Amino acid sequence: MSNWLQKDRSHVWHPFTQVQTALDPLLITHAKDAVLYAEDGKEYIDCNSSWWVNVHGHGNEHIVSAIAEQVAQLDHVIFAGVTHPKAIELAARVSDLLPDALEKVFFSDNGSTAVEVALKMAFQFWHNQDKPKHRVLALDGAYHGDTFGAMSVGQRDYFNAPFEYFFFDVDYLDFPNENNKSKLLAQAEMLFATGEFAAFIVEPLIQGSAGMRMYEADWLDALVRIARKYDVLVIFDEVMTAWGRTGELFAMDYCEEKPDIVCLSKGLTGGVLPLGLTVATNAIHAAFLSNEVAKGFLHGHSFTGNPIACASACASLDIFEKEETWSNITRINKFLREKKKLFESHSQIESVRMLGTIFAVELKTGEGNTYFSGIRDQAYQFFIENGLLMRPLGNVIFLNPPYCITNEQMEKAFQKILELADGLTAHNSSI
Repeated sequence: MSNWLQKDRSHVWHPFTQVQTALDPLLITHAKDAVLYAEDGKEYIDCNSSWWVNVHGHGNEHIVSAIAEQVAQLDHVIFAGVTHPKAIELAARVSDLLPDALEKVFFSDNGSTAVEVALKMAFQFWHNQDKPKHRVLALDGAYHGDTFGAMSVGQRDYFNAPFEYFFFDVDYLDFPNENNKSKLLAQAEMLFATGEFAAFIVEPLIQGSAGMRMYEADWLDALVRIARKYDVLVIFDEVMTAWGRTGELFAMDYCEEKPDIVCLSKGLTGGVLPLGLTVATNAIHAAFLSNEVAKGFLHGHSFTGNPIACASACASLDIFEKEETWSNITRINKFLREKKKLFESHSQIESVRMLGTIFAVELKTGEGNTYFSGIRDQAYQFFIENGLLMRPLGNVIFLNPPYCITNEQMEKAFQKILELADGLTAHNSSI
């Protein structure tokens, strides 16, 4: 074991890890484009964009240059009562990309805090108007982050069981499918008709951590229209689905109905620095305008609006304005569509789903779709041994790569996914 790994074992507490049973982590020393380089010289294709954030690949020269220039000019400054050019530029550019009504940008640090901000905005919006609305609707299987508000509106499961006592109550709709869509809309109408709902929050079109589960835009449109009918605020958590992941800049671009609040993070800075944005309509912002200080939105973080993170985000937006970026997204989508046909007929694959640059294969393990599937660790280690950093969601193997990934690199990933599935076939045949 290297000296670095010895120190890691002594001092580092890794996320989403059972430390007692986990193998030593990969020691990555540098990266470029879609490849990670380990201390021992081995290379790994970054198949999941380093926790779904690194949309343009590692070491992007334009982003690195923008960060260096900003560090030399202004590293950080308090954001209460102070502003700076990069935050203003970013807020204006993001507002221009979103639907017209989404004009007011609140800065935070990551996806969870962007969701916390959205929930606090929704609750205080009604509080400031002396309208007692305290209920929230969410989808079963949702993941919105790991802070307490975000956990409250997420799936109640093994992740969150120790904290259940501290959550506020939330109503849930089942995940939509062909058999229950109408029933769920009727259930939503019955709930919203009580007049007690402040908001509903949803990951538009794709539930990420639930196993890249996908549903149709027309169903979400119908649900939003019901919310509008009963004056319920609509929150889209686009932390994972934004920035080209679905094939459009935002998942909401597939929808006719738009949210009142949208949460953004992950690929916002190109995945280089932490930053979250919560963007609200002018109508929501107006409810916080008052001569009473307490009616202002009294929320913030030490690194709110950090200039370096804002510079990285602006540079990432520059890259999204290039034709090459969207050509790559189109190329990846075409490649994945071709592979979908190959995997759909495999005997050990329960289902295949894809949208944009996201491709998910649900393996048949007899356990159903569960994060705690026994295949998870086995598959992860198999991919590591074959030069792929691909972190399964239980029995769901998925690809959401940086947009600079080559077809050859994707081909290697798919060959190994197929090899893993074939291994399950051989194992089950021998039982």
